[in-house]
Amino acid sequence: MSKSYWKRVIGLRIMGLDFGSRTIGVAVSDPLLWTAQGLKTIKRSPAELAELAEIIQNYEVTEIVLGYPKNMNGTIGERAEATLKFGKKLQREFPLPIIYWDERLSTVGAEHSLLEADLSRKKRKKVIDKMAAVFILQGYLDSRKIKDENLEPL
Repeated sequence: MSKSYWKRVIGLRIMGLDFGSRTIGVAVSDPLLWTAQGLKTIKRSPAELAELAEIIQNYEVTEIVLGYPKNMNGTIGERAEATLKFGKKLQREFPLPIIYWDERLSTVGAEHSLLEADLSRKKRKKVIDKMAAVFILQGYLDSRKIKDENLEPL
């Protein structure tokens, strides 16, 4: 079977991003869109878009889920404004759908998971943004599954 056949059957991948002031956590879905795997943490720099472009190409990404950090009361703060600006930058660079996903408590959830794994503070600091991207992307993937399960059969 050809590679294009399997792409149609299995699907392509979705990338999740946790945009921070110093780093960007990156996760990608499996080809069946069931699970999110942490990929890497990118340091914010002029080369960040080139690194993202390489990931998009290598993993054949078809959508980007960008964590949208609303305040706990649902208002939009400074971090959310910076995320919107970054999302516009992504949209100009990559012709892919950008989905803004409410990421409230994603970093807290990631921190709890890393604490349960008994990682040292130093190790947690290195992977927290990547894990937050996993939480963001997994939340989005789970919501898609629920939506698909609620569709009426033909």
